Amino acid sequence: MADTQPSPTIDADLARRLHRALLASSEELFQIIQDPAMEVLNNALKNRHLHEDHLKALLKRRDLRENLLKAVYHHDHLKRSHALRLALVKNPTTPGPIVLTILPQLHLFELVNLCFMPGITPDQKYAVERAIVQRLPTTELGNRMTLARRATATVVGEILKSGEIQLVEICLNNPRLREVTILQFLNGANSTAETISMVARHSKWKTRPNLRMAILKNRRTPAVWFTLFLPSLRTTDIRSLLASRRLNPNQKKLTEGELAKRGK
Repeated sequence: MADTQPSPTIDADLARRLHRALLASSEELFQIIQDPAMEVLNNALKNRHLHEDHLKALLKRRDLRENLLKAVYHHDHLKRSHALRLALVKNPTTPGPIVLTILPQLHLFELVNLCFMPGITPDQKYAVERAIVQRLPTTELGNRMTLARRATATVVGEILKSGEIQLVEICLNNPRLREVTILQFLNGANSTAETISMVARHSKWKTRPNLRMAILKNRRTPAVWFTLFLPSLRTTDIRSLLASRRLNPNQKKLTEGELAKRGK
C-alpha cells in the first residue's frame, strides 16, 4: 500500500481567528488588525465592514510583510483616499516600486514632511527628495521660498544652484545647507556679482577659507571683496590665486598689488 502524505492542518485557534477576520463587525476589526498572523490580516482586508480608519490603523504597524502591503495598495479604499496613500508611503516596509508610484500623487509639503519622518530609510528619503527636485521648475516662487527655508540639504542645494536672487539669501540661512554646495554654486555658471556678494557678506559663510578662495577665483566677484579679503590671506594663497587663469584683469591687478605690498 502506497504511503500517503498527511493533509496539512490549521491550528484550531488560527482557524477561528481567520474566520472571525472575515465576518467581524466594524468595531471588532480594530482589534483584529492587531493580530500577529499575516493570514488573519489578509482575511481582514476582505471583510465587508472594513473602512478607511481600519486601514490607517493597520498601516501604523511596522511589522507588515510586503505581500500584505501590496494587497493594501490594490485595495479599493486606497484608490479613493489620499490619506491612505500618504499612510502607505509613510510605512517603512512599503516596497520601493509602490512608493515611487504614489509620490507624484502627494502634495509638495507632504513630501517635505516625509523627509523628516522618524524611521525613514535612506532609499525612501532619496526617492522623496528626487520627487521634490523634479517639481522645482514648475513650483511657484512663494513655495520655492518656503522650501528654501524648510527643506533638506539636498533640496536646498538644488534651489541654491539655480541662482535666483530671491532665493539665494534664504538658502544661505538654512541651517542644513552644506559648505560643499555653496562651493559648487560659486564655481557654477549661475553665480552673479550680486549672489557672490551675498555669500561674501553672510555672517556664517564669509569666514570659511575655502569659500573665500572660491569667491576670489570667480571672475564675476566684485573688486571690493578683493580689497577686504586679500590682506587676510597667506602669501602662498595669494600666489596660488595669482596663478589662477580665472581672474579678470582688474582682479589680477589687485592681487599683484597685495603681493607687492608684502615685498614678495
